[in-house]
This record gives sequence, structure tokens and C-alpha cells, in this order.
Amino acid sequence: MRLNSFIASCGIASRRKAEIIILEGRVQVNNKIVLAPFFDVDVENDIVTLDRKEIKTAEHVYYVMNKPSGYVCAASDKYDPVIIDLLPHDKRIFPVGRLDRESEGLLILTNDGNFTQNIIHPSREIRKEYEALLNMPINSKQLSRWRRGFEIADGEKRRLVKPISINVMDKEPLNQWVNIIIVEGLKREIRLMAKQAGFNVEKLIRRRIGRLRLEKLSPGEFVSLSFSELYTKIFNGGIV
Repeated sequence: MRLNSFIASCGIASRRKAEIIILEGRVQVNNKIVLAPFFDVDVENDIVTLDRKEIKTAEHVYYVMNKPSGYVCAASDKYDPVIIDLLPHDKRIFPVGRLDRESEGLLILTNDGNFTQNIIHPSREIRKEYEALLNMPINSKQLSRWRRGFEIADGEKRRLVKPISINVMDKEPLNQWVNIIIVEGLKREIRLMAKQAGFNVEKLIRRRIGRLRLEKLSPGEFVSLSFSELYTKIFNGGIV
């Protein structure tokens, strides 16, 4: 197994963050510092240490939650409650992708870094479906403009970002609720597109990741699933 993948499987960090940890010289394999993220590790026989403490593959856990508004998707925060505090687990658990503090809805949390990387990597093109309440009604001309997409800052660059689809929902207040499907997952992507279109988002709920749909869980509720159960629901269909 590659060293960065091994660190991710231990629940320490994602593969990308594991690469940074390795390049910082903090990881040793059999008492020798290794600076190559793709170094091949013998999981059964090699001793891997991080900051001189041995690390081992963690027992993986998988949660699916209906995230309530007001919680931050982080391990800790100086000012706001964090989503991890709602889970009864002492393992290092992190969200798969993010929902900002004000947003609600479907959220996956795990300590399996490899699974996380698989789900959030753009090459997988896993679709996410949202319901957004706009601050005022939207008309057909504005919808057409939104469907063409907007140039949005992504770090130091700007790129065209557009939804897979956006449609008005039959939901009160009429012409203010829209159903949006995206695949990229740029930070605050829907809110940024809405702003470019001349709207503010008053409420944002994620309803679906892949083919896993949120229907039963109330805000703050969660369920624990096995890897196979979660994988099946995401790629073959299921509800929580």
C-alpha cells in the first residue's frame, strides 16, 4: 500500500493531507524518514510512525447525518459548534466534503480517508442535489442565465461554473425554491452562483449524494452504516 494511502486508512488525514505530512519529514518507516508519498508500505510487517508514534490502520466507521444549520464541518472551531460533537465516537472522524455553517442536509462522516478521497474526487463525477430557498422569486429568463453558468474565483484563477440542472420547485413560497444538481463541489458554489444571478440563498438543503437520498432523518439525527451498505446506497440507490 502506498504510504499516503496507509496514513489515510489510519484515519489520520486524507491522502492529499497525508502527502503534506510526509513531505514535512514527520513520517518514518522502520525508523527511517520517508519523503515519498507513494513509498510502498508492507502493512503486515513495516512499522510506520508519525511524529515518532506508531500508527496503525483504524477500524473504519461510517455515519450518515442530516446536518442541522449552525454547525461547522470541522474537527474544532473557536466560535461555533462543530458537527463532530453530535457523534458518539472517540475516533478521528471527518466529513466527506463540506456543508457550510448555515447549510443543512445530507452529510457523510467517516475516518476512512481512502473512501473520502474516492467520493469527493472530481473524476468520480458524483452528483449532489440541493434545494435552495431564494430571497425573491426567480423567472424563466433568470433561470436560463443561471443554467449557462458564471465565472467564479477558484483560488487565484477564475473558471466557468454551472449546474447540471436547475429547476423551480412546486413548493411555497412559489418561484423561490429551486432544485439544483451540481457535480464539482466548489466551496460555497451554489451561494456564489446565486449571488452572480442576483439572489441571496436564505436556506440550503442537500438532499442527495450520488443515489443516496435524505428523506427520513430529522436535523441532527444520524445512522451508522457498514462500508458495503453506504457504498451500495451511494452508487445503487437508497434512502436514510
